[in-house]
Amino acid sequence: MYKSVWFSGLSSLGWEWATKGLLHQKLFGANSGAWWPVARFQKVVNPDNISFHVDDINNFQMSGTYFQAIGAISVGKGTYIAQNVGIITANHDLLNLDRHSEAKPVSIGERCWIGMNSVILPGVTLGPVTVVGAGSVVTKSFPEGYCVIAGNPARIVRRISV
Repeated sequence: MYKSVWFSGLSSLGWEWATKGLLHQKLFGANSGAWWPVARFQKVVNPDNISFHVDDINNFQMSGTYFQAIGAISVGKGTYIAQNVGIITANHDLLNLDRHSEAKPVSIGERCWIGMNSVILPGVTLGPVTVVGAGSVVTKSFPEGYCVIAGNPARIVRRISV
């Protein structure tokens, strides 16, 4: 039985997600390896390599989002991930496009916001309370957090004071 803010009653949104996820995961094979409900228009590669707080299961209901967890992906509690975000832990090998290069983990801190159409590349660490502007490409880490980053490549555009 799920125990999170999304499963407070039988008619809660979490049970709707679970029902739809079960249909797509078990009947049609979409994201079948995930133990949690995943929207049918979302792609999760190697779900066993993804860690997140069960209260944040809503991040797996956005259409178009891509979690490529060849390496580990960790998402901190209270983080929001918008539609069409790509979180990638391995690129293709430049000499053999049929293979991936060595995977590097991606770590997203607590209470972050990843804006729509952003991409987070292998090896990136985002500290707590990091806001990624829509359409950004995050190529390096911002482990200190408490900032707004944006652009291609992403850079700090503003600090967030506590």
